[in-house]
Amino acid sequence: MTYYYKLGKIPHKRHTQFRQPNGSLYHEELISIRGFSGVQSLLYHLRPPTQIQKILPERSLSLPFEESGGLRPYHLQTATVAAGGDAVEARVPLMANADICIGVARPTQPMQYWYRFADGDEVIFVHEGSGVLESQYGTLRYKSGDYVVIPTGVLWRIIPDQGIEQRMLVIETYGHIEPPGRYLNNYGQFLEHSPYCERDIRPPDELITHDEEGEFEVRVKARNQITSYIYNYHPLDVVGWDGHLWPFAFNIEDFEPITGRIHQPPPVHQTFEGPGFVLCSFVPRLFDYHPLSIPAPYNHSNVDSDEVLYYVQGNFMSRRGIEVASITLHPRGIPHGPHPGTYEGSIGKERTDELAVMIDTFHPLVLTKYALALEDKDYPHSWISSLNEPIHGVQP
Repeated sequence: MTYYYKLGKIPHKRHTQFRQPNGSLYHEELISIRGFSGVQSLLYHLRPPTQIQKILPERSLSLPFEESGGLRPYHLQTATVAAGGDAVEARVPLMANADICIGVARPTQPMQYWYRFADGDEVIFVHEGSGVLESQYGTLRYKSGDYVVIPTGVLWRIIPDQGIEQRMLVIETYGHIEPPGRYLNNYGQFLEHSPYCERDIRPPDELITHDEEGEFEVRVKARNQITSYIYNYHPLDVVGWDGHLWPFAFNIEDFEPITGRIHQPPPVHQTFEGPGFVLCSFVPRLFDYHPLSIPAPYNHSNVDSDEVLYYVQGNFMSRRGIEVASITLHPRGIPHGPHPGTYEGSIGKERTDELAVMIDTFHPLVLTKYALALEDKDYPHSWISSLNEPIHGVQP
């Protein structure tokens, strides 16, 4: 993250002797990005984090991509994805390119191991659910509407609250996720006009140091495979840490929308950015207040990007026939816009109650066979209809 935080016990000076009550040294670990020139944190362990006892055979993870059958818009009805497994095993990858993989998950079980994605950062948008993200940085509670951002190098597992349904949008990136640069000053502080700030970002708030021996599994995903490592001590043995790199949660309801007299383009909704993509939040907001404004978006062609929308809840002003947890993909090359009747129907309305997550990628996305199994094949023709047909938003 972009600002300094600390938790637990740390020495006065970095890279100096820091001793345990028995006189032995705590073991310092630097976790950083971009070599030693990016943001970083220093962690202090009871034992060296390098003591691997056993390495289990790796498992290959090639995505089952499908031929698309021609360029067309897609509507994926992911509400029907089966629930089961833990927060990693439950993932259903839907589309990907060299920069990003987008999927969904409906976990029902706690993770019995710890996990690290070593190729980049992850974002888990919690559509429904609550629970705890445990990491070597401490515990971070999550709730519905949270973006949980997990930097590469973080060791974590998710423990869902019992009896609470979980539904997640999962984004793996092959790079690092940051706030848009235009929201920050030269010192990394959020500017006054940014739609959120440091107060809205929740770091881990409790550090529990585990001093336990046994057999503990850590799974690392890298290079399209998962390798399991067995340690004879608990991996969350950190007594303190400080720095700028740590997992955090940001709730979509804390995003303050930017509005104007006429319709504002999608960049005003931008929340995060990463190599080859941007992530935006559509939240309830007042509509445009020019006397002749048309609140619904105009037709547009994504000349340089593929547009993915994940529908969370509410009445999405430009769409009809879309359910909660639906995903639409509008690829570059063909224009898209509001469904018939929604453009005219938005005139005179004062506000929208839509809630959605948008991901624009700057390289083409390829769908998996899992995505095509969820496809609404009538969607490409849904703009051909009478203007008198009823308009439907996202239905719960």
